[in-house]
Amino acid sequence: MPRGTERFPFEEESLHLVALDQGVVVGCVLFHPEGGGTGRLFQMAVEPGRQGKGLGARLVRTLEGEVARRGMHEVSLHARENAVGFYERLGYAVEGEMYVETGIPHRTMRRQL
Repeated sequence: MPRGTERFPFEEESLHLVALDQGVVVGCVLFHPEGGGTGRLFQMAVEPGRQGKGLGARLVRTLEGEVARRGMHEVSLHARENAVGFYERLGYAVEGEMYVETGIPHRTMRRQL
């Protein structure tokens, strides 16, 4: 995606988690509370050379722990179709049909904390 398209109007109110290696960001995930104890995980990314080594799972679990500590009881997300299996292994369930977002097939997923 072109630089600048990744900004959301609610980014300032969102929780940002990053994974660092010697001061360099190698992974990130954001969370935006949506009210009523729920919120959305978004902008999940892990440097390609570090994928498949557990870093993404650690980011998601750390995020879940923090938002649960803040009173959240449910997390939803829009998963790229090729990431559905990753989130299913973390306990997220697919809801509804596939749709296209930013030109990429996605599925809505949800997990109770």
